[in-house]
Amino acid sequence: MAENDGNSCSVEDEEHTNNNNNGCDKEEEELSVPRGGPIFVPNLVGSLTSAPLFQSSIVQELQDLEFEVSSSSSQVLDEDISVDELKILTEEELVDIAIKEAFKDNEDSPSLSPIPAEPSDEGRSKDHEASNDEACKKKSRKRKRTKARNHDLEETYIAKVEHVRRIKEKQDEDKAAVTLHSFNPSSKVNDCAITSSRTIDRMKPLRSASSAVKVKSSSIQGYVPVHYPEVALSIEVYHNARKWVKNQEFLVLGQQTLTELRDKIYCLADHVMQKAKQHDPSGYFLIEDTLCNDLRDPSAVDYSEPIFDWLKNSKDEALKKWEWIAAGGLQTKQKAVVGDVTGSQLPHFRAVDMHKTQFCDLKFRLGAGYLYCHQGDCRHTIVIRDMRLIHPQDVQNRAAYPILLFQLKPHIRKCYVCKIFRATQVTIDDKWAQENPCYFCDNCYYLLHYKDGCLLYDDFSVHEYRHD
Repeated sequence: MAENDGNSCSVEDEEHTNNNNNGCDKEEEELSVPRGGPIFVPNLVGSLTSAPLFQSSIVQELQDLEFEVSSSSSQVLDEDISVDELKILTEEELVDIAIKEAFKDNEDSPSLSPIPAEPSDEGRSKDHEASNDEACKKKSRKRKRTKARNHDLEETYIAKVEHVRRIKEKQDEDKAAVTLHSFNPSSKVNDCAITSSRTIDRMKPLRSASSAVKVKSSSIQGYVPVHYPEVALSIEVYHNARKWVKNQEFLVLGQQTLTELRDKIYCLADHVMQKAKQHDPSGYFLIEDTLCNDLRDPSAVDYSEPIFDWLKNSKDEALKKWEWIAAGGLQTKQKAVVGDVTGSQLPHFRAVDMHKTQFCDLKFRLGAGYLYCHQGDCRHTIVIRDMRLIHPQDVQNRAAYPILLFQLKPHIRKCYVCKIFRATQVTIDDKWAQENPCYFCDNCYYLLHYKDGCLLYDDFSVHEYRHD
């Protein structure tokens, strides 16, 4: 289901009230509710699970992780970690290190003796008795030893520099391997493809998943501590007519009943039926194979009874509808070609009381669309989008839940006549109205339909308009 990015994720639009007690103003406290859990992926439905199963598996994973960390902490503390091994050196630093290491290795070696200078005329005269051939041989042997020693030192320096060069190449390879393509300076902006609308839709949940929602503490009655571990569910409620538009999103605890969520769901149909004095307190959730009926009011009707009668008397039709719901139209097209090879069957439906059922008592699939029905035939799709454990940054007061994380901004219509004020009345089959139905503000409605306090004509119906 598509997210409606044009609507801000704000809590109910309530103005701050200043309490002038003892001559001082007291501002309302706001509690920050962090977002978390898996990122929403369209058309991705998880496997059948439950809140207790998820809680036990996560707690076991945390215990195993704590044991692993505690057992290996002593070994990690005993090991010396050298920061120099992780440091990336420049070419100049590498050359300096190579030269220092080369000279350090040769500090203990004897210094090079310089080539002796040729004797002067005075010395030549004194040593004239020595043989010239023997002197030449001595000089030749000294030159050979000096050249050999210099050659060895040169090879040592070359080997050190070659070792440093290999280190530099390895560093360059490591940096190239971990460099993200989006941060590559060689990439040009012109080469980037134009971002499609599908990519933008994928980025919307990323922004909402990292945002924090504030909850006004004035709506919280009392304090009930949340006991850890506790599972938190993110539940989305979609519009009854515009099925693709998310209307609300709540953060619900696994230990809460379904009626606590139902009492928080806003729908214009409830207000319209109350105004018409035809309000029906009945309603139900259909989650997997469980119908959860709201029977708190004595006048409430069990909506599951006619459904069970239909399942009993029309099994073939019910099976076809269930196959379409469970697998969509693809399975129907496959059956037309290869026949029914799956042998699918209806699940064993059951009915429970909504006010006695907690979310931890249900089995569900993350991302799957379930049904909420009220006021006879007003249907909403609900999606359990996210499931996670409560952590210290969450609100620790159970009385604050369900917490409203998202509220669709109301679509406010203006008067069709003046185009200035908000509409308060809507007329149907009004012969003097420019549209059908037609929306009026109070001033325009009475100017066009009344004279001297008397209604000019009554062959139309008028209703009070509430923003939807």
